[in-house]
Parts: sequence; C-alpha cells; structure tokens
Amino acid sequence: MAWRIALFVIKLVGGFLLVSVLWVLAYRFVAPPITFTMIGDALGGHSISRAWMPLAKIDRNMARAVIAGEDSRFCEHRGFDFGAIEKAYQRNAQGGRIRGGSTISQQTAKNAFLIQGGGYVRKAFEAYFTVLIEALWGKKRIMEIYLNIAETGIGTYGVNAGAQRYFGHDAAHLSPAEAGRIAAVLPLPKKRAAVAPRGFTRRHGNTITRRVGVVRNSRLDSCL
Repeated sequence: MAWRIALFVIKLVGGFLLVSVLWVLAYRFVAPPITFTMIGDALGGHSISRAWMPLAKIDRNMARAVIAGEDSRFCEHRGFDFGAIEKAYQRNAQGGRIRGGSTISQQTAKNAFLIQGGGYVRKAFEAYFTVLIEALWGKKRIMEIYLNIAETGIGTYGVNAGAQRYFGHDAAHLSPAEAGRIAAVLPLPKKRAAVAPRGFTRRHGNTITRRVGVVRNSRLDSCL
C-alpha cells in the first residue's frame, strides 16, 4: 500500500514538473492568453481591457519607470533580491505601511501562472516559477510579459491598455511623468488611478518620474 502511495506522489510531482516547464516554455514564444486575475475580474462582472504591445514598441520610459518603482536591481539579480527582502522584513517589523520585497520577476511569475492570494503556499510556487522564467525566458521576455499582463486598473491589464485608459494614447510614446503615474498604480491597481492622482499615489508617481532619469543615466535598464 505504501509503495502505491509513493508511486502516485512521484507521478503527481513528475507530472506537475513536466506541465509547468512546458507551460513556461510556451509563454516564451506566445503571449499568455489569460491569467487567473483576469478570470477573477470577469467572474466579478468586470469587462477585460488589454492590448498587447511588444517590448520593442513600448516607450523605454515605461520599463525604466517600473525598474525605478519596483525593482532597481532587475538587471542584476537572478529573480530574487535578497537585500530588498531583508529590508522589507525589517520595515514591516517596525510597523507602519506594509511593503514587499518582490522583484519584477517574482511579480511576473505570480501574474502569469498563479492567483493573487494564497499566502506562503502561493509564495512557494511563485519562487518555483520565478526560477523557471529566469532560466527559460531571460530579462527581456520577463519585462515584456510583465508590462503586458500587470493590472493597471480595474479590468485593465498591461501598460498599453493603461495608457489608452488614462491618457488617450498607446504606450509607444510615454513621457516620464505618464510612465511614472502608471508605475505608481501597479502595487494597488484597484485602488489607485493614474489620472489626477492624490496623496501617496501622486507623491510616489512624482518620485518615480524623477528616478526614470537615474535609471537611464546609470544604465539600470541595460539588460533590455
């Protein structure tokens, strides 16, 4: 009996590993058709707005803005920024605004393959998929998918759809201020807006806008 259970577990794990690798490999060449977050929005009665745009056509200010706002070491790490994780843990332990230490790679893994909740179990799968996309996609593809599936508003996915929603034009041409505003929305897209932002969203967007030049001049986006 025990060996049958062990054999079943081995087959189950082996099947998951095979399917997950093929799934990730497929997204190296094709755009993710849908995500679990999009399905959740659709089930909640929201229409889904998305407009895929290749990374080469997205204004470089947008990639620089998300690097400035989300992951300044994106081009240096291999999926995990342990220094940022430690700093986030220390800040959270002191109380106040909760902050995460997730990299763009981790966020892409979560957005493309997993649900938004799930606690530590989801984080474990997120780490696994992060390792896979770093190995099988590379930085350009990670950034391309991140910018196209990240939620930029209720029912709005990707920076191109976000630019059309907030500014009336696509993401091929974005000023540093526009890119900064979209990047400021990303951590809480259902509660923040890039048009006439207020409070923290406005301050954070202005900070990101100023840092876009730093990312450019310091070549923090050199892997793209």
